[in-house]
Amino acid sequence: MSAPTETPTGASWEELARSGAAQEAEAPAARRLELVTFELDGDPFAAPVAQVREIVRLRPITPVPRVPDAVRGVISLRGEIAQVLDLRRCLGLKPAVASRSSRIIVIHGEEGGVCGLLVDAVRDVLRIDEDETLAPPPGEGDLVVALCPRGDSFVSLLDLERVIELGLARTS
Repeated sequence: MSAPTETPTGASWEELARSGAAQEAEAPAARRLELVTFELDGDPFAAPVAQVREIVRLRPITPVPRVPDAVRGVISLRGEIAQVLDLRRCLGLKPAVASRSSRIIVIHGEEGGVCGLLVDAVRDVLRIDEDETLAPPPGEGDLVVALCPRGDSFVSLLDLERVIELGLARTS
């Protein structure tokens, strides 16, 4: 067996690794958020990746009669029926015609079900420490739970459960 190699400081790489692991165990780890970012009316929004089951291309949505205005209808996902909400309407934004970049973010619903959220475009995944987020400004209601800095702008983190609750209650 060969002798452990030493670092420029004289300690072995194994000693450094153990020391780093011990420091990591002692230091409280910042809670890391992973957020899927998407656009609505040109503005950036986000949702926790943990709540997202999948992201699918826009497909035919079957309308359902006598439902709240925010409900676009239902789609079939490999034989499973998912209700689709227009996230623009849930947030009180003006409706828009779907485009090639429009997507349906499928989230885990209550009791094992799923719900789809129609968005203008999905952008990427944002990873940020929870302590870097900022409280939303007054007047945002309880739909935006935090603002996440991104360069010179901010991404609004949505409370999806509250958004869905309001979307299902909102009628035109």
